Amino acid sequence: MALAMATFSLNSLTLPSSQTLMLSQSPCLKPITVTGFPPTFVSAPGRRIVAVGDLHGDLSQTRSALEMAGVLSSNGEGLWIGGDTVLVQLGDVLDRGEDEIAILSLFQSLDVQAKQRGGAVFQVNGNHETMNVEGDFRYVDPGAFDECIGFLEYLDELDGNWQEAFVTWINVYERWKENHRMSHSQWSTWNFMKRQKGVFARSSLFSPGGPLACELARNAVVLKVDDWVFCHGGLLPHHIKYGIERMNREVSNWMRGLSNDVDEGLEIPFIATRGYDSVVWNRLYSRDLSDMKHKTWKVSSIAEQTLQAIGAKGMVVGHTPQFDGANCKYNRRIWCIDVGMSSGVLNSRPEVLEIVNNKARVIKDRNTKKLTAR
Repeated sequence: MALAMATFSLNSLTLPSSQTLMLSQSPCLKPITVTGFPPTFVSAPGRRIVAVGDLHGDLSQTRSALEMAGVLSSNGEGLWIGGDTVLVQLGDVLDRGEDEIAILSLFQSLDVQAKQRGGAVFQVNGNHETMNVEGDFRYVDPGAFDECIGFLEYLDELDGNWQEAFVTWINVYERWKENHRMSHSQWSTWNFMKRQKGVFARSSLFSPGGPLACELARNAVVLKVDDWVFCHGGLLPHHIKYGIERMNREVSNWMRGLSNDVDEGLEIPFIATRGYDSVVWNRLYSRDLSDMKHKTWKVSSIAEQTLQAIGAKGMVVGHTPQFDGANCKYNRRIWCIDVGMSSGVLNSRPEVLEIVNNKARVIKDRNTKKLTAR
């Protein structure tokens, strides 16, 4: 198809300015309550919480992590088997790998299934999500540009039915990928014209107000589930003073192509998405402790101050690959769970964090659970 002619319905992308939802519940549990839009505060009484770190466009490793977490069937059919579990993914689905929209589609499908069983699926946006909405495609894998083209063609086949295309892309993606690989096997390099077409396709999807940008706008940059805070980089005291609901709303509005201030026009929310100490870029908690030397006590104090201010037991972050695996720091108040599992990063063995009854532990494989914190 000619990409310039691509059309789609955005009716399903109409987003509320705020929300308080009560999701489907298990017979023996109170309902999950979600406050704010994007979701900011979640009450999930009695639920098991599972957190998954950066995925960077690697569908195979994503599936391995979700299977390990006990929420995804291992038969390749994309079935939610987590019951009333609450799953949180910490951002950076985009860049460095070629399966990005497929992963987003998988999470959308799992969210629909989880809500029918008393569970829920949440994602927070990372710095690579905000970079792509800004139009910064420096880390986009050539195959990911191809996927954007293929997805728009699939959308066209479905007469522009966005919701159907987005949810079902995961069901057709691997067949499309194999066919695409075979039909392009004669090309040894990604030529200029193909690149231009891919950039055009990606821009139409991810620019502020574009359909995938609007999907990302449904995600928070800071999410509090019961006594735990989840964010990509790290939450700091001045973020809380600014207001996490305000940050979430401003990032969402920007992604949707809406102005946060009618006098200033469309503006990128700086405190959440720009600068070394923004929510999606901050590495204060996740950097190697050997780099901190005598300053570790100060970081510990900042972490404690932040968690007390928001009323949380712990914070879970991604963003910075942990070469020795997922770990906890600063009196077990900060959990760093980006293990660089994508083949575009470290290609390491997936690990996930499980929280049950306010006790966190790292799951390193299906049979072994370690690093219990009480």
